[in-house]
Amino acid sequence: MASFSFGAGNARKLAALPLYAAGRILTLLVPRSRDEWVFGCGAGIGDGALALWNVAAAGGHRMLWLVGGDREAQDAAALGIPTARRSSLRGLWRTARAGVVVVTHGFGDVNRYAVSGAVVVQLWHGVPLKRIGLDSPETLRLPGVLARIPGARLARRGLGAMFRGAAQRIRVLPAASHLVRGRLESAFALPDERVPVTGEPRVDVLSDGSAQDRRARARRTITAVCGDIPETTRLVLYAPTWRDGDADPAVPSEAEWDAIHGVLESRDAVLLVRSHPLGAGDYRPPRATDRVRLLGSDLVADVTPLLPGLDVLVTDYSSLAFDAALVPLPVVFLAPDVEAYAERRGFYGRYADVAGPEWSRDWTQALCELDAVLGDPAERALRVERSEALSRRIHTYRDGGNAERVYRAILAVAAERGDEARPTKGHR
Repeated sequence: MASFSFGAGNARKLAALPLYAAGRILTLLVPRSRDEWVFGCGAGIGDGALALWNVAAAGGHRMLWLVGGDREAQDAAALGIPTARRSSLRGLWRTARAGVVVVTHGFGDVNRYAVSGAVVVQLWHGVPLKRIGLDSPETLRLPGVLARIPGARLARRGLGAMFRGAAQRIRVLPAASHLVRGRLESAFALPDERVPVTGEPRVDVLSDGSAQDRRARARRTITAVCGDIPETTRLVLYAPTWRDGDADPAVPSEAEWDAIHGVLESRDAVLLVRSHPLGAGDYRPPRATDRVRLLGSDLVADVTPLLPGLDVLVTDYSSLAFDAALVPLPVVFLAPDVEAYAERRGFYGRYADVAGPEWSRDWTQALCELDAVLGDPAERALRVERSEALSRRIHTYRDGGNAERVYRAILAVAAERGDEARPTKGHR
């Protein structure tokens, strides 16, 4: 499994300063085309970028998706989306020429050296519970060796200046609600007008069609990816979040795997394990069992459309808890390292504001809660009610029109800058 840390990433940014400078010169010399858009997504072909692509496609813009590998290129081709490698000369040139640049994680979703001067749309990839950007000390962390050398403090200040300068290029950063808007403005040091409350395009899929249709579609996809699962079998998704390159402390022991299997067997349930694509930790049970199936990002790039097919979510600090609230799903919170995680990364508000006053600190506790949710209709109804209450706090819109609102916001910003995209005959 791939692993990533802010320390290593920041070291690479410092080493690449000459490339950033060269890219800035390029964008000053190359005029941007008013009708060109480029898209990228750190998680693959999906998330809010795909939702916005589908809406913008009707506008007749010249659009291109920048990919990082063969898998993304194949997924895009299956949807009829034209692509180029983000690290190629064509990727550099198209990013430098684009009037609108759409990303979900960072500028590295496209060609990071050529975004200056574009209408940059940062869709982000979930409502933040853990602190992000300038609100988190982790963002400016240096790797161990560099953190101890003379000048480390100066390097961190330089990184902070780079981050603020990069964030100021963002023209549209959609927020799910005014509550979330405040978090994003703080994390990216952006003024109100750049963070419109439009809802997140990535969750429009959770409002598409009837609840029965959404569940049927999701179950079909899960079965296609994970193998045959009887319709009457309940599905539990376990989705731990990223530990900034460290191993996940909640990886089950052999005894805990046995206990997990026991609950799943007794309640006729299957556990789908989706560890974070940038994380570290082995979630394969020691003994083969049909009761545990892997659902990693190598199998499904975007898990959001699959949420209606689930019956329970188990997570710690993942933004999926906010997405699941739109279904709504009952959630079991398993967080063995709340204090340490809060000290290193920090939360927006209190963890208890989302997880409730009590949460599980190990699999023994979590399995008791899971067993109750699967076996007691009253307990399930209580947790669904909690998710609905969370959704009302977090999501202003639940009408499936978030991508359309974001699209209109982009056109308004582009028009103000004189970069409004002119319709063409189609994608090239």
